[in-house]
Amino acid sequence: MTTLRYNTTKLYAFSFLQKTLFPMAIITLFWKDRIGLSLTQILLLQSIFSIATVLLEYPSGYVSDRLGYRVALTIASLLGMVGWGIYTVASSFGQVLAAEILLGISLSFISGSDSALLYETLKAEGAEQFYARHEGRMNGFAQTGEAMGAIFAGVLYATAPLLPFFLQAGIWFLALLITRTMIEPVRERVAPVGHLAEALRTTRFVFRENRRLRATILLNAVLGLASFYPVWLIQPYMQREGVPLAWFGPVWAGANMTVALCALASHRVTSTLGDRRMVILFIILAGAGYFGLGLTGGVGGFLFYYLLTAMRGLRGPMMLHHAQTESPSANRAGILSLQALCFRLLFAATGPLVGRLADAVGVRQTFHLLTYAFFLVLPPLAWLFIRNMPREKGTG
Repeated sequence: MTTLRYNTTKLYAFSFLQKTLFPMAIITLFWKDRIGLSLTQILLLQSIFSIATVLLEYPSGYVSDRLGYRVALTIASLLGMVGWGIYTVASSFGQVLAAEILLGISLSFISGSDSALLYETLKAEGAEQFYARHEGRMNGFAQTGEAMGAIFAGVLYATAPLLPFFLQAGIWFLALLITRTMIEPVRERVAPVGHLAEALRTTRFVFRENRRLRATILLNAVLGLASFYPVWLIQPYMQREGVPLAWFGPVWAGANMTVALCALASHRVTSTLGDRRMVILFIILAGAGYFGLGLTGGVGGFLFYYLLTAMRGLRGPMMLHHAQTESPSANRAGILSLQALCFRLLFAATGPLVGRLADAVGVRQTFHLLTYAFFLVLPPLAWLFIRNMPREKGTG
């Protein structure tokens, strides 16, 4: 059991490395200047990346449940290393496309597997009531890694355009070394059945048989959308409001640090407020963030974005705790992947509409209109979630 306990520390390290993405803050420049891609090709790349991730989201969780969480994370690390390695020699759209597909598949293998391994590790130690605390720490390490990557990306790219990609391939090699030393907890296994039958059984369990899990996934997906739209809209918003270009990296790093700090504090805030008040807080933060972005202007307007990143950090550990509590061990990773799939499908269905709205009326007006949209959608989902909560407090 002592050996198993090291899984938690290794998952912290894996989360930090996974999100330390040196190329992300400069990758558009790389695509345009080094590869010669047009804006149309760049958008096509992101569409294919999303499709690859969505298509493999649930199957990868299913594989993780059957072959093991450690195996899934090892596969993800190998794919990440190869994907970023391709970038170091890429010179055409086809090569970049191959890299993006591999990175999308890598992301799908991580989704659900890391959180499931954390929960099963704690469960084996009789400490699953502390899951939200450890999930918050994982998120904190991940966002800290992303912030560090954003700060140093520009300097690395200016020194040598390929340096961020070589370092990124090295980062995934380190992640591979970590996943190879993780220990698979002993857990419940289901009797062998057909793969399709098992997938349908899991889907039926989530959306028909378990009302708490269904309410949790629906609320979590929409709250996720509320914190995800600004990821793509905040940069044109800042550009429009006259934020100096030199601020973009630090602003991005600050947003990730806000997520990290709030994720670390999530279990304490939840213990103080309780789950019901936390859900109300999420709605207030989302509404205030969008309202401020939509109605204020000037250089400092982007600070309202930090209310949304604070909501994202507080939300993750608490909502994942509820999903973990309602998920059987045999299908835990598959259910978490199904939750992620719901979010990605919602974003795929609504994201282009939000983008078209921003093109038509402007980013500020889009934020303003989204304020009303979320105030219409979130309260009923919050009521459904609260109605299906157990009487006792649900988080540790």
